[in-house]
Amino acid sequence: RCFYDQKILRKTFGEWKEWWTVCRERKLGLRADSHYRHLLHNLIFKSWRAYVCQQQGKRNKYYVAESHAKKKRLLRTWQCWLVYVHVQRTKHGMQSVALAFRERSCLRISWAVWRRRHYQICTRHKINVLALQHWAQSLQFRAWWQWRELYLYSQNDKQKETRAVIHHQHWELKRCMEAWLGYLNLRRAKKYQNELAREHHRSRVVRQCFSEWRLSWECRRRMHARQKDIEKLAARIALRNAFAHWKHYVVLCVEETRQCELADNHYQHQLLVRALLGVRWERLW
Repeated sequence: RCFYDQKILRKTFGEWKEWWTVCRERKLGLRADSHYRHLLHNLIFKSWRAYVCQQQGKRNKYYVAESHAKKKRLLRTWQCWLVYVHVQRTKHGMQSVALAFRERSCLRISWAVWRRRHYQICTRHKINVLALQHWAQSLQFRAWWQWRELYLYSQNDKQKETRAVIHHQHWELKRCMEAWLGYLNLRRAKKYQNELAREHHRSRVVRQCFSEWRLSWECRRRMHARQKDIEKLAARIALRNAFAHWKHYVVLCVEETRQCELADNHYQHQLLVRALLGVRWERLW
């Protein structure tokens, strides 16, 4: 019975240890899941922060490039305007010198005609130069505008592609997470059902073992109680027998002492009678 109790206790302790290991593994699994979710969130936040920093860097570079282009264009216009002013001043100086020289000469009519024609030619030349500059600036502005539209269109396409890729990745990650969570919930439900079944089986086995042990303990207790009652009854019978023997022995001892006293008294009486008879016979003689 002791060996059976030890085996039952060892088996129960083994099952409890296995259940404790399963609970610990489940706790470790939950901690690993939370750590994995925290790591995923951290990676997503880092990638999002890197993307935001990259977009801010691109936007800052675009602003810097646009400001640099404006400064370059303004500087080029300013340089062209300075050259134009310098040329105009030079031409005006040359014209003033020529006018002064022609005024001092005798060919005032020819000079006037030449001056008129020269003025027309200069005006036409200025108009042509201004038209060419305006045409070049308009072409440059149109090319820059087209380049800007193409650049913005390409940036929008790239942003749309990146957003689409990020949306697809998020959708795939969400689908995988939902599938993984469903699998995890199903696995947890199965584990919970298995644990409930094991717990029910364990409780049933423990209850059955306890009922058997209780029945055996009741039988043993009854047997011990019956044995104790039998021992008490045997002790009482033995005590009663011993008391009866002792009482009989006491009665025998009392009777023997009484008979001894009677015998002594009879013996002393006989001695006394004999002594008296002897004394009487001596007197008679």
